[in-house]
Amino acid sequence: MPPMTLSPREILDRLIGFQSVSSASNLDLIDWVESYLASHGVVSHRVYDDAGTKASLFANVGPEVPGGVVLSGHSDVVPVEGQDWVTDPFTVVEKDGRLYGRGTCDMKGFIALALAAVPLALQARVKRPLQIAISYDEEVGCVGAPPMIAQMVKTLPRAAAVVVGEPSMMRLVNGHKGGHGFSVHVQGFEVHSSLMHTGVNAIMTAARLIDWANQINAENAAKPPSTLAAGFVPHWTTAHVGKISGGTAENITAKDCHFGFGFRVVPGESEADWADRFKAEAARLDAEIKAVRPEAAITLTQTFFVPALVPEDNGAADRLVRRLTGDNGAQVVSYGTEAGQFQAEGYSCVVCGPGDIAQAHQPNEYLEVAQFNEGWAFMQRLVQDLTE
Repeated sequence: MPPMTLSPREILDRLIGFQSVSSASNLDLIDWVESYLASHGVVSHRVYDDAGTKASLFANVGPEVPGGVVLSGHSDVVPVEGQDWVTDPFTVVEKDGRLYGRGTCDMKGFIALALAAVPLALQARVKRPLQIAISYDEEVGCVGAPPMIAQMVKTLPRAAAVVVGEPSMMRLVNGHKGGHGFSVHVQGFEVHSSLMHTGVNAIMTAARLIDWANQINAENAAKPPSTLAAGFVPHWTTAHVGKISGGTAENITAKDCHFGFGFRVVPGESEADWADRFKAEAARLDAEIKAVRPEAAITLTQTFFVPALVPEDNGAADRLVRRLTGDNGAQVVSYGTEAGQFQAEGYSCVVCGPGDIAQAHQPNEYLEVAQFNEGWAFMQRLVQDLTE
């Protein structure tokens, strides 16, 4: 197979064309990436989901030695339904210095640049490897990265640094909040609302658990922040409910109520401890409603867990990105990424990628051409760094 000679922009065009929304398979995209890498003599490794309809992919480019750099990104994108797009979201359209398309910013632009660096690294005969890691289902809770990382640890020589290319305007991000999410089902018992004391209203019970979140937010906001938390906005751990459904009629105690519950946890605090506190409160209310009707119940199902990215003290990834970008500052962000999952497996890790996070998930999502070019300059400097 002759090598695929493609520019970063040509690779981006291909990647955007794959409609790898989280609700669909990403295998057509993974097939193409695997073929692209194989055309350059690079062997890929896949890690499938349980259904076999999605896969992560990772590869080692260059010598099989430790000390390389992982470039990590996710293949999935958020849906476009219900958004007012001016252009076809799955075709890159360049206009007024911007590259429009679903995923150009979050985060196929970075993946395109990483893949374009592969032949560059081979031609330069890098002394330390460039490693590529592409996950699935990041947008629904960073689900695909942990099994991929576990296989990377077993299969590849240990890299010195990981760069997760979420949009950061090519600035160094060395810390982010962790996340823990639950699907909550409150099962009540239906009676006429005039006799509500003999039944269990699932919605009103859910409201008590949701109000617990309000109390937690107020308490945390009032506490002075730790040194680690002080740079975050907001600087405290938050509890949030964004969607709720339930009930049958105004005059019937609600039999069911479903809602999602999530924490965003500042570094230095334990995601597991916050989850335990939530479970304890749910268990307390569960006992109360069971005392009224034994059929009533509160069921919690974990939907995601993303560890925080804790800023490292002069870590290898920090030093690398500062060296390549000249950025002597650092940012922390309140959203979560797969960087915390890499760090949890012992990798030195930071976030740095082209584009503005404000564009992520938006209609008419775009990546500035200048940012794409800055990202390509970063890749060229990285390859040079790996030859030294």
